[in-house]
Amino acid sequence: MRWRLLAFSIIAVLSAAAAASFGIAAPSGPQIIAQGTPSAATPVDVEVVLAVDVSYSMDPDEQQLQREGYMAAITSRDFLQAVKQGMNGRIALTYVEWAGSHHQQIIVPWRLIDGPETADAFAADIGRARYTRASRTSISSALLFAAPLFEGSGYRGVRRVIDVSGDGVNNNGPVVTVARDEVLAKGITINGLPVMLKRPNISTLDIDQLDVYYEDCVIGGPGSFVIPIKERDQFKEAIRTKLVLEIAGRRPERPVVPAAAAAPRVSCTIGERLWQERWGN
Repeated sequence: MRWRLLAFSIIAVLSAAAAASFGIAAPSGPQIIAQGTPSAATPVDVEVVLAVDVSYSMDPDEQQLQREGYMAAITSRDFLQAVKQGMNGRIALTYVEWAGSHHQQIIVPWRLIDGPETADAFAADIGRARYTRASRTSISSALLFAAPLFEGSGYRGVRRVIDVSGDGVNNNGPVVTVARDEVLAKGITINGLPVMLKRPNISTLDIDQLDVYYEDCVIGGPGSFVIPIKERDQFKEAIRTKLVLEIAGRRPERPVVPAAAAAPRVSCTIGERLWQERWGN
């Protein structure tokens, strides 16, 4: 028995010595390792939900332009420089696609972006995802889906931003201003990227002042802003500019009417009214 105890003692000593020589702490008890889950929230400069419209009003060409625009922006030199200039030198991103109140899905889950390699990997995952489209347009549901994602991100941002891009007004789900105000009450900023490539058409429920609608009815929070896209060749530049400003905590030089203006210049329920007039429900 004494020989067995001596043998176990020698093995324990050798194991501890080997661990010390490789800089490995000897475990003090059973170890449970959570795969892919940080033990504590990682500090970042900003957490951003990229919420992208995939409703039927976005034709396949526009969907492709959107994705390519985000992929080019995230891997651009300007974007990566903005990331590095932050206090922590890193940010967290997730990419979400949405349509009606029944359709929101996470395409790329939360990722740390701290340099070219992580940015390239995030962009590649956007590019690999299968294209989907769905009916109706519910900006409100997209906002209410995006807001809770911050709580389980695994990151702790100095700022939290929902970046909404879309080509139409809210015509489904909760009233957009109610959802907006609920999100703003959580300390989250909402920025907008209205896509205005088509002429207003009653069949698609488009309006000619989509940028004004976003300014008055969708965006809000400290430094919130809207950058409209009115030409196809503006996609990549506009998305890059928007992301750089979001990461740097800045806004465009041109004046923007805040979402909390006294009276909206466009009815914030115009989408619901147009849908009812066309479809009767």
